[in-house]
Amino acid sequence: MKFSVGVEYALHCLLYMVNLEEGKSVGIRDLATFQGISETYLSKVYAKLSKSGIIKSIPGVKGGYALARSAEDITFWDVVEAIEGSESFFQCAEIRQNNILLDKDNLPDTHTKCPCLIKVVMLEAENEMKKYLSKRTLAWLYDDVYNKKLPKEVKESTIEWFNNSRK
Repeated sequence: MKFSVGVEYALHCLLYMVNLEEGKSVGIRDLATFQGISETYLSKVYAKLSKSGIIKSIPGVKGGYALARSAEDITFWDVVEAIEGSESFFQCAEIRQNNILLDKDNLPDTHTKCPCLIKVVMLEAENEMKKYLSKRTLAWLYDDVYNKKLPKEVKESTIEWFNNSRK
């Protein structure tokens, strides 16, 4: 399984939106410039985040985007689902029913009434990942990374950079 780079872009950029003051916003151009990533691609990512209700558009000359709900209410899974969609990662094609030795008109119960164990295991794994990512929020990320690990100077210069970019 592989998540697109959009999940990484989204989580990193959302992190910078956690401490925006009420009524303030940040533009895609600023986020893309700061991160050194494609503005065009980030724009597509933000369209998905907006559609899923994670961020909201702030109109006006100095408009941009802000979180649509609190950082405590936005999970990593919310972001993954917004970017990647809600379709299951594993798609079982039931190829066990194609076995050349079976009578297609009279398949045994093990092939028609019992779930495919491969599918069961894969869906269980996906559900465990979903549960884990649902426990991790933007607030947790902000507190753990931004507040605990980043040097004070980096935090201050980041805030200053974003404040100056909106003038």
